[in-house]
Amino acid sequence: MVVFDKPKGLTDAPFHYCPGCTHGIIHRLVAEALDELGLTDRTVGVAPVGCSVFAYNYFNCDMIEAAHGRAPAVATGVKRGEPDCIVFTYQGDGDLAAIGTAETVHAAARNENITVIFVNNAIYGMTGGQMAPTSLPNQVTQTSPYGRDVTVVGYPVKVCEMLSQVDGATYLERVAVNDVKNIRNAKRAIKKAFKYQMEGKGFSLVEVLSTCPTNWGKTPKESLKWLEENMKPYYPLGVYKDKFANEEAK
Repeated sequence: MVVFDKPKGLTDAPFHYCPGCTHGIIHRLVAEALDELGLTDRTVGVAPVGCSVFAYNYFNCDMIEAAHGRAPAVATGVKRGEPDCIVFTYQGDGDLAAIGTAETVHAAARNENITVIFVNNAIYGMTGGQMAPTSLPNQVTQTSPYGRDVTVVGYPVKVCEMLSQVDGATYLERVAVNDVKNIRNAKRAIKKAFKYQMEGKGFSLVEVLSTCPTNWGKTPKESLKWLEENMKPYYPLGVYKDKFANEEAK
């Protein structure tokens, strides 16, 4: 009896991520969802600039590397040119919510039939731990050594809440991957987002609260606790928009 197996949607390349980083978990959930829906062979993923810049090494589907922040625009071009393909972007908070804010908002406004996997770890990971658009108030980072001062740099960007006001967006949900229950719920949300794309229902974004032990200056175990105690209260989990919720409930 097989107890554990690697999804066919992942290659054999070892992850380069830091110990305790939850990108690996999220990669697996995306791959499992694509496998279970039978979509891997017709999927195109768009990799970002950030910690997951090498995502094209890990997903066993066609992948495109986008310029920093432009993944939703690239995904739009792929989907419109090849509408039978399943197209997803995999982006961090700097890529999606800083340099790529406009692309994200307008892809949602146009209700592009793509799936966005948004990884929120509240910090810039690849470049050394600077303050990100999602860094919490008073959070200490390399560029906010005394904590994020909202009177000077403003408040964090809450992506699901912001996009919920965009008429075009179809499905928005925030999940986490810091314990078994949340991981299972995250997979359900990711699978639902891909299913909606299969059915032509439009723009879906799943925001995943993730850890960054290296740049948070914590152990992997401490990071899971920090996410639970600090990120989840500021970024509440749940469905922020679902145009087809009633239909799904039937």
